[in-house]
Amino acid sequence: MILDQRPVSLAEVKALAKNLDESSPLADYLKRFTKLSSADSNKLISELKALNNLKLRDEHFVKISDFLPSDNEELSKVLSEVSLTEEESQAILAIVKNY
Repeated sequence: MILDQRPVSLAEVKALAKNLDESSPLADYLKRFTKLSSADSNKLISELKALNNLKLRDEHFVKISDFLPSDNEELSKVLSEVSLTEEESQAILAIVKNY
């Protein structure tokens, strides 16, 4: 029975699945694609939420944390269903740049 559903970053999955066999496909995937620690990922998500952008939902914050876009083009690919202004994009990228 599912009691709660929320988006989870790759860093959180890696922390939750730390007891996985190193040869499992999931462990290999997480090792290859996880860029931040769980603490850094949570800190980044908190800073992004502090922007109070009503266009962005929790799943968008998690996507940004997982992919760490470095420019407007990458950000627009990560957030393809959201239309951001130049100012909003630059504010997000300025935060992501710190990670």
